[in-house]
Amino acid sequence: MSRGFEDAVLTVIRSIPPGHVMSYGEVADEAGYPRAARAVGTLLRTTVEDCPWWRVVGWDGRLRSPDPDRQAGLLAAEAVTIRRGKAILGS
Repeated sequence: MSRGFEDAVLTVIRSIPPGHVMSYGEVADEAGYPRAARAVGTLLRTTVEDCPWWRVVGWDGRLRSPDPDRQAGLLAAEAVTIRRGKAILGS
């Protein structure tokens, strides 16, 4: 993974406002790396806590982090609606 990719992706993720979510694919597109959704997921597995990783979900809104209960709690604290393990995209 290149430093440029990492910087672009983290910039996009840090710009997601509280109470909103984006899919891995949307983050990749916004960062200028279409078709790199999986690479976004790989990056987030090693990212430090100062990045709001919990605001990134699967294309279908599914909570895909290694700790979905924690992700759900962090999203719920930001008033994101969670139904059956899925965040409502664009909420």
